[in-house]
Amino acid sequence: MTSSTPRLHALSAAALLALTLAAPAAQAFSDDEARRAILELRTQIKQLNDQNQQARLQLADQMDLLHQEIASLRGRIEELSQRASSAGGNGDNAPQTPQTGDPQEQAAYEAAADQYRNGRYKEAASGFSTFLQSYPNSSLAGDAMFYLGSSQYASKDFKNSIQTMQSLVKNRPDDPRAPDALLVVAADQIELNDMKGAKASLQRIIKDYPGSASAETAKSRLKLL
Repeated sequence: MTSSTPRLHALSAAALLALTLAAPAAQAFSDDEARRAILELRTQIKQLNDQNQQARLQLADQMDLLHQEIASLRGRIEELSQRASSAGGNGDNAPQTPQTGDPQEQAAYEAAADQYRNGRYKEAASGFSTFLQSYPNSSLAGDAMFYLGSSQYASKDFKNSIQTMQSLVKNRPDDPRAPDALLVVAADQIELNDMKGAKASLQRIIKDYPGSASAETAKSRLKLL
């Protein structure tokens, strides 16, 4: 064995010691990186949770406003219906039915109107629909169309209610009930979650019927949508 052998052994031992000491240091560095990554991930998850919570709260607020809007429009429709039914009544506030010269035509309209007043909306819708088929040129056709659409709305037949009311506005744009018909259309569209359509209907009332009471109602409703 040469004199260099002890030195080689010493170097080898030193190298081994250095590697042994270096290993925990390297492991410690890796653990620190892992801890930082975990902390960053936790921070990101917390931020996402906070954002999701905020979004849920905003959605809840929007749903509350939407429910208020639906309730308000329903109240407006009921108010219109009551006002129309009670207008010009006698001392006991009995509803007044428009008059026509044909007794059969009058009876058909009054039968449907009675169903409506008594809250039997499906039967009223059927009666008004039959009336319009039998007497399309009647002087009561505008009233019949409005109450048909209102009956369909009350029966949750929203799509047909939209079609009926839009037909009324299209064919009778100067009818006194036209702006109210568009209010019902907006209510139907809200029920169907068509907010864009509801906004368009309300904006149309303001544009086409600016002097109507319905236009003021439409302005207040737009603020909630």
